[in-house]
Parts: sequence; structure tokens; C-alpha cells
Amino acid sequence: MKVLYLNQEENEIIRLAIENNRSAQQKIYAQFSSKMLSVCRQYIKDIHQAEDTMITAFMKVFTNLKNFQHHGSFEGWIRRIMVNECISHIRVQKKVSFIEDENYSEDSFNNIESRFSVEDIQFLIDNLPDGYRMIFNLYAIEGYKHQEIAKMLGINEGTSKSQLSHARKLLKEQIIKLNNYSNGTE
Repeated sequence: MKVLYLNQEENEIIRLAIENNRSAQQKIYAQFSSKMLSVCRQYIKDIHQAEDTMITAFMKVFTNLKNFQHHGSFEGWIRRIMVNECISHIRVQKKVSFIEDENYSEDSFNNIESRFSVEDIQFLIDNLPDGYRMIFNLYAIEGYKHQEIAKMLGINEGTSKSQLSHARKLLKEQIIKLNNYSNGTE
């Protein structure tokens, strides 16, 4: 693990926030809230639920700030709390189910030309079934390994791989359809 030392100003803001200094907490929130809302939005379609989840996660950030070890990225530490809170939110909603399917293939998107905006891609990801979307985000966006995902979600590693494979296949089909539609071939 690479150790990154935070600058003195950030260390001081964290120290003050631990002491419940509202101004320091507001600085942390202002600095990271837009990025963290994007993280929550990756997992939760409804913007209002994503905002609520982000706010709940920030409460956990401030409650657990004393546990931050100053190793690695402060933003990464916050992001991990956001992802875990999103997973908890989805579990409580009971909106996700995983199909045990050991048959999967590694597809690649390298051959697909894409002229789509970030909003188009987000729309495609949003339309994935909840389980596919969660695994896709954890693997492709957050960079977790299948073993880590399986442990986080209480599923088999093969299930994680399968869900990712199915998500990629669906995304690829949707991108091809959009490409054909925008080229006037459909």
C-alpha cells in the first residue's frame, strides 16, 4: 500500500472536524459532495435517494473521522464509505438479486466505437438490472476484484464474474443498438 501524506491544511481541517467544528465539516462536505453524489448516483438511479444516501454516508464519515489513519487518500476513504452505504441502501430496498451462473465469458468493449456522451453511457448503465449494475460499478468503476466483491455482497466469486459478463453483454447490445439508431440503420 502506498502511503500518501496529506498537506497540513487538510490535516488541520480533519482535526477540527473530529472536534465537531461545523465550519471544518462544511469544508469537507463542500470539497467532496459533488464527487460523492456521482458515486452514489452510479449505484442508485433515483437522484433523491442517491442524495439521501450520500447525506447518510457523510454522517458516517463525520462519525468515523477519528478512525481515518492518514494513510492513502482521504477522498478514497470517503468514497469507500459512500459505496458501502449505497450497497446497504440497495440491500434494505431488497432491489437486488444475483443469479448463480458459473458460465460467463470475458467480453471486451475495445471494438466498439462510441460517440456517446457521459449522460448516454450513464443512461445505459442505469437500465441494467440492479445486480448487474452493482457488480459492473464495483468492478469497472471502483476497481474492486471479484474476490472483494463476492465478500462485500455475500455471493460466490463466480456469481460476481457472471453478473459482470452479463452486464457487459447487455451494455454492448445497447451500444450497438444506439450506434445503429444514430447511424440510421435501424
